[in-house]
Amino acid sequence: MKNFYITTAIDYANGSPHLGHAYEKVLTDVIARCRRLKGDNVYFLTGLDEHGQKVQQSARKAGVEPIVLCDAQAEKFQNLCKILNISNDDYIRTSQPRHKKVVAEILQKLYDKGEIYKAEYKGFYSTRQEQFLQEKDKVDGKWPEIFGEVVEITESNYFFKLRQYQDWLIEYIEKNESFIYPRFRAKQVIEFLKEPLNDLCISRPKERLEWGIELPFDTDYVTYVWFDALVNYISAIGYGTDDFNKNWPADFHVIGKDILVPPHSVYWPIMLHASGIELPKSLLVHGWWLSSGEKMSKSLGNIVNPLDLIEKFGADPFRYFLMREMNVGQDSDFSMDLFVTRYTSDLGNDLGNLISRLLNMGKRYCQSIVPTANEDFEFETQLKNLAKETTTDVMALFDGMQFHIALERIFNFIRAINRYAEQRAPWKLAKSEDSADQELLKTTLANMAEAIRISAVLLAPIMPSVSEKILNLIGAGNIDKFEGNLEWSDKLAGTKLADQEILFPRPN
Repeated sequence: MKNFYITTAIDYANGSPHLGHAYEKVLTDVIARCRRLKGDNVYFLTGLDEHGQKVQQSARKAGVEPIVLCDAQAEKFQNLCKILNISNDDYIRTSQPRHKKVVAEILQKLYDKGEIYKAEYKGFYSTRQEQFLQEKDKVDGKWPEIFGEVVEITESNYFFKLRQYQDWLIEYIEKNESFIYPRFRAKQVIEFLKEPLNDLCISRPKERLEWGIELPFDTDYVTYVWFDALVNYISAIGYGTDDFNKNWPADFHVIGKDILVPPHSVYWPIMLHASGIELPKSLLVHGWWLSSGEKMSKSLGNIVNPLDLIEKFGADPFRYFLMREMNVGQDSDFSMDLFVTRYTSDLGNDLGNLISRLLNMGKRYCQSIVPTANEDFEFETQLKNLAKETTTDVMALFDGMQFHIALERIFNFIRAINRYAEQRAPWKLAKSEDSADQELLKTTLANMAEAIRISAVLLAPIMPSVSEKILNLIGAGNIDKFEGNLEWSDKLAGTKLADQEILFPRPN
């Protein structure tokens, strides 16, 4: 049985973790957790891209070897994964021998097939993007800021025959509608492919760049960073070994829109096709986090450090905000005001107070033991019907990557549980000496507990720690799958409620 294989893009070792890195990891983690809860065997990969000119320059500036700089960066990014409760199964580093071995194998294979040739190149080069440029890359006669300093160079290099696969790629993308998600992103790729492709320069002379993987057929050169980095998706899962087919093809490469064209939608599929390797099933392309409508950048001073937010509010509230505010594939605006509002209103008032309410009333009215529900009346039937409708909708929305709408549905249900409590007013029923009211009190608390249990199960992929905490507070125990845990039941009857606890304390 093939695993469900999902990857993030690997982070570049020349930067520090920011909101975009955190979002991509959380999004991928939520998908991975959904799949595990649905019963799939999941293999989840993330990692670090360590080679290239910018890393070499930064290391020289710091007076250290490149690997020392990369070790420190790997620790930073792995720490982010740990703090965010990311459930990755592997962490690939492109400086690892297992990766270098596969890069060399792919290069040698393509070279032996005649797909790689040597030629002299004269043209423009961007050190910042580590790529060769053409006149058509200019905007209004100028090089866009993204390229930084652009210089004209002449040198011999090795080239991969990218151009000859252009028609094949266009046909593949047009025939395979699920290859790029959301589909409107495919139009960008097709638009890019309307211009003739140039063959891809896949080497850099060692006299200019030493920090890279040597070409197996010419040790005077190292491999171009994209021809190195993209291979991580197959090197991590043992390309060339019997284990490879347990995971490949990838079900999703989760990437940002800035690296869709050309690396993931042009270079990568053509590299694989030329190597005789099946293509990934889908590229899941997410948008950017903006600040007041502008892309976050150091120069604008609007970078958000995820570690600061996690330290102040906790990992799960941070995960909740990212999933609630971003429509996968679109851009979204970040603001501290909105973050605090979500934390206070959705999490603190709606969810946190509901849990406190149940635990408090359970202790006061039934010795912290979940009672058995009795007869259903109108309010009970409405709550149960909404629970069924919510679980059905949320499962479909999870499958469709519509996590922001799924969370909206879940919290509509949580607010409905609060309304149910107001409608039944158990604090009033507790004062009544009427036996029917006492039975209705038990039914109310039992139904509140069961509705909360279902809500916590639905929240498990997005807020795993909070979900587990809630389930333990109401005596439900941990879950490892959706099946059997989303239907309304009386499984909580007789379980012990924990003491009251504040799940979302007000930040200082």
